[in-house]
Amino acid sequence: VQLVESGGGWVQAGGSLTLSCEASVRDLGYYAMGWFRQSPGMEREFVAWINWTGEKTSYADSVKGRFTISRDNAKNQGYLQLHSLKPEDTASYYCAASSRYYSGSPDPAGYDYWGQGTQVTVSS
Repeated sequence: VQLVESGGGWVQAGGSLTLSCEASVRDLGYYAMGWFRQSPGMEREFVAWINWTGEKTSYADSVKGRFTISRDNAKNQGYLQLHSLKPEDTASYYCAASSRYYSGSPDPAGYDYWGQGTQVTVSS
């Protein structure tokens, strides 16, 4: 399984971005997906996860109400909409996938496949 993120970039505080994660897999519907982020010198931080069907989601408190995770299994795509961005949201954002569990996990160890990351930079 290969995951490729796109959609990162530079944005002013208060702006929005939509990140995409394209999965090279026969049926993404059998994989829970998650988004994480990492800044230089920091540990990888949980952002959000979504279960196989997209019916259940979970968010980190720091992004709740501002970010939205979604998926389109027919297109083998996952998405993360980022709104009301803050400078502290600046990081490399990674999508992850796992077929081990129906729901996702806030623990990076719960995922078997990772993308290469896409950079999000928010200026004040």
